[in-house]
Amino acid sequence: MKQITYAGDSVLTTDDVGSALVELTACLARKGLAEAVSIPILLEGEVRDAELVIGVGNDVLSIPIDFDGDGPDFSVAADRLRSQMEAHTADRVVRPTALDDSFDDFFDV
Repeated sequence: MKQITYAGDSVLTTDDVGSALVELTACLARKGLAEAVSIPILLEGEVRDAELVIGVGNDVLSIPIDFDGDGPDFSVAADRLRSQMEAHTADRVVRPTALDDSFDDFFDV
């Protein structure tokens, strides 16, 4: 389990969510972006959601902690965070459209 510290408060989440959150935060910060995300947390033994703004200007600290018992399965949320990161890091290729080709005749290209 990981303790996530953000804006002076701490919450508890799984290792995979904590790692994915830090990775996405760093990815957004490198691009000069910020984004709102929701992550599952354990609060007083109950599963809840926490909403954070991550990226440039938002520090996230993830610390491993001792946890008795099995932690919850938050793998779907970790996958969602990683998908968001992949969307920001994917190479975007812009391909000309038929409309773009029509300008060739106008400019004698």
